[in-house]
Amino acid sequence: MKSSIKITNKKASYEYAFLMQFKAGLVLTGTEVKSLRNGSANLTDAFCTVINDEVWIKNLHISEYKEGSYENHELKRQRKLLLQKTEIKKINSKLKEKGITLIPLDIHFNERGFAKVTIAVARGKKLFDKRETLKEKDIKRAMARGSE
Repeated sequence: MKSSIKITNKKASYEYAFLMQFKAGLVLTGTEVKSLRNGSANLTDAFCTVINDEVWIKNLHISEYKEGSYENHELKRQRKLLLQKTEIKKINSKLKEKGITLIPLDIHFNERGFAKVTIAVARGKKLFDKRETLKEKDIKRAMARGSE
């Protein structure tokens, strides 16, 4: 039961340099899962925090499920991420450094049908770093056009 639904944070690779990546489970309600399966979520403003040795994702916008009636979910509620204790300790120790943040990269469903989030411990890029990534992207695009 492989699902092709993958919601990505397109700005993340431009704004941040990734240091470590983790896959985490996502605690959701029924209408949230159905909305995600429809592909209606937005990760651009989302970020993660560690509160009492638990990782939470904030500002993740999951649209209302149309057939949800009065039992629909809040659009931008705080959602818990499921990680192992050792992973949380690694993340927590990295987050104590200056300029380090925890951001979600994408949401997808695994082969068993569970919603998973790929999160990354990242450092914000400076303006010259962003220019460098744009140059590299342009070079790759030009190379691809030249080979056709």
